[in-house]
Amino acid sequence: MTDHRRPGFGTVTPYLIVEGAKELIEFIVEVFDAVELSRSLDEGTITNSAIRVGDSMIEVSEARGGWGPFQGSLHLYVEDTDAVYAKALKAGATSLHEPLDQPYGERSAAFRDPSGTMWFPATYTG
Repeated sequence: MTDHRRPGFGTVTPYLIVEGAKELIEFIVEVFDAVELSRSLDEGTITNSAIRVGDSMIEVSEARGGWGPFQGSLHLYVEDTDAVYAKALKAGATSLHEPLDQPYGERSAAFRDPSGTMWFPATYTG
């Protein structure tokens, strides 16, 4: 049986439609050591970008023609929450809360990127 999913994609993929897609892609690549795998353009506007973050994918496009922008938030696991948080602030994010140890076994932080997307990086601590 052939896989019904695009190669490299899981069953669920976050799709961020924002104003400033190019800048958001640069932010994701810088902060999460991600890799942009593909980019589709229509008259110079990003209509789809596929970005690999660890073993997951995120898609990004520019808001236009009734499509967005839409607010979103992402919870993702990282090796070092404190380092990711510091990189995010350096890259222009606004802190929502500093890294802290949660009672449910994660060290997590929260920040908003320049496009308005909220990110919740976390490291499982057991």
